[in-house]
Amino acid sequence: MILKRSVKPSKRRAVSKATIRGLPPITLPNPRFTRGRSIYAALKNRKTVRSIGKKKISMQMLSNLLWAAGGVNRKKGPFGVRGRTAASASNSQEIDLYVALAEGVYIYEASSHKLISVLGGDLRALAIGPGQGNSGAKAPVRLIYIVNIDKFRMAGFQEPGLYNPEIQKSYYYVDTGLIAENVYLFAASQGLATWFHNCNRAALAKKLNLRSGQRALFGQTVGYPNDE
Repeated sequence: MILKRSVKPSKRRAVSKATIRGLPPITLPNPRFTRGRSIYAALKNRKTVRSIGKKKISMQMLSNLLWAAGGVNRKKGPFGVRGRTAASASNSQEIDLYVALAEGVYIYEASSHKLISVLGGDLRALAIGPGQGNSGAKAPVRLIYIVNIDKFRMAGFQEPGLYNPEIQKSYYYVDTGLIAENVYLFAASQGLATWFHNCNRAALAKKLNLRSGQRALFGQTVGYPNDE
């Protein structure tokens, strides 16, 4: 187990969806804006590290990581929607961040800063594309970037391009990259290692029961550098 869940046993029955899925939600601690390396140092040290060890990360570190990736950083963003640390087309926030841990897969709910359970079981191996080796196979966290195309229709600014499949594709690929770069800079500032890579899209779509408007795009492994 990577994290100690914050839901008390006496309250688990009240969480109906989590009980059905077998995992209660995780209420993350508030992100701590403690001093790390400067943005200049983070940029200088930003790099892909494929050799990532199995050392656990704390719940506080995971909280900080997810907030940096795509957390709420202001109550009033474009078009009356809360602002996030990563930009998105017309503030549609169409990229959902799934978090694969040893005990199961969760979705990061930025508005409440919680992890909501999706599926029990270790799916970290599917969060990396076939044929990419076993580097980081036991890393504590693998992020999965999943686009929800339906969110384009709910965006505050209804530009015509939001309904064009090719333009949508360009938007959600760019928006994924913006989140991934946030993760890279956070990792560089905190002494973590990260690697942005493909994922097993077909297997994830089946396992996570994705809808027609959802698509698995990429994965990103996060942990400490492997010193072995």
